[in-house]
Amino acid sequence: MNRKLSVEMDRLELPYFIPKSCTVKPFSEQSGYLPDVVVVDQTKLADEPRWQQESTLIRGESMPLVVEVVSTNWRDDYQRKAADYEEMGIPEFWIVDYLGLGGRRYIGTPKQPTFSVYQWVDGEYQVTLFRGEECILSPTFPELTLTLDQILQQVGIKVD
Repeated sequence: MNRKLSVEMDRLELPYFIPKSCTVKPFSEQSGYLPDVVVVDQTKLADEPRWQQESTLIRGESMPLVVEVVSTNWRDDYQRKAADYEEMGIPEFWIVDYLGLGGRRYIGTPKQPTFSVYQWVDGEYQVTLFRGEECILSPTFPELTLTLDQILQQVGIKVD
């Protein structure tokens, strides 16, 4: 997925990059998140007071896209992180639930691998779910051609 995003950023000549690691701190000095992927807008880094010293981001507008891959702590992704990222004003947030672990209220019934795109609209997230061969629609990367099945195949997960 990182490779696809990097190719798209280059193709569109966007001022974005994906750091190897960075911390996203919503509102607390005590806690922060280490997202699986963060797309950073380098034109906004001058307004990030902790970037140079700590690779820490605190402003939602510095991160056009944050991606979380679900594991057994799926509640953190769907509840805590989604709420915090929404409050920070991060424009787009993806949850890649490759095993269908999330609660039914988040991924539906029957539970199955699901790719959720949260788009920040009028101060809150609107979510769209994608499965299988459905082309994922991304406001940040509107010309991206990617499906959940392609992502799963890239990481070696068998798709039925």
